[in-house]
Amino acid sequence: MINVLYCGDKNVLNGLIISTLSLAKQTSQPLNIFVLTMKMRGFKEMPQKSIEKLDALLKEKNPKHQVQLLDITEEFQSDPPKANVKNLFSPYCLLRLYADLVPELPSKILYLDTDVVALGDPYELYKMDNSNYELMGAVDYYGQHWIRTNLFEKTYMNSGVLLMNLDMIRDTGLLKKTRKRVRHVKMMLPDQTSLNMLSKHKLLIDRKFNEQKQETNETIFRHFSNTFRFWPVFHVQKIKPWDIDKVHDILRCHAFDDVLDEYQKVKKYIAK
Repeated sequence: MINVLYCGDKNVLNGLIISTLSLAKQTSQPLNIFVLTMKMRGFKEMPQKSIEKLDALLKEKNPKHQVQLLDITEEFQSDPPKANVKNLFSPYCLLRLYADLVPELPSKILYLDTDVVALGDPYELYKMDNSNYELMGAVDYYGQHWIRTNLFEKTYMNSGVLLMNLDMIRDTGLLKKTRKRVRHVKMMLPDQTSLNMLSKHKLLIDRKFNEQKQETNETIFRHFSNTFRFWPVFHVQKIKPWDIDKVHDILRCHAFDDVLDEYQKVKKYIAK
């Protein structure tokens, strides 16, 4: 079994569908998927009906697959990240920082952003021994160049793909410390930067487990994070898996076209 964690509101439903379909395609292991959401003014929480439909769809592929929605509004409101509720990203991205407060979550769990697509078997990462680490993840492709916690090593971890040890995290208080920091200190990448600064037990893993630039035959997870382009003028390029024409025409990526075909057939039904 692979325990998987996502976070988000209704706006990331398209990504959630694509990402979970890609997991189901690439592994023979049962998927035990948790989605954290909350109620917040100005946003729409992830719909329970959509999760139920996604659960039924995955069960058609493997009856042991499971998708559950967990509302953690109370946990978020009891300790809100006041300094970073408004930032470049949705406040729903910060929900993973409350994972230690959710008793339903198993200790070993694979966190994925909803713009992450599996191109290989996720069990290759999940089966790794993480008993001595709070977090396991790959270096951030861009952040490694200008964000250094060690002058001589590139150790700045991207938080879009994380193998988490929640028992150890509870013991060390990592997420509790991280919530305190994002509550008081304004940052551009509050959750990722804080996790990097505060984690004392993390392990860097191969880039193939969180490829943020260009997939290869070795890639397990392709992360469609924002990238920088310098021609003809410098700009930030934002292309997500559900931007199908851009994925094909600009990124020239066809590695998961079968997943995208299925997504287009079911997305309206699941979103109803």
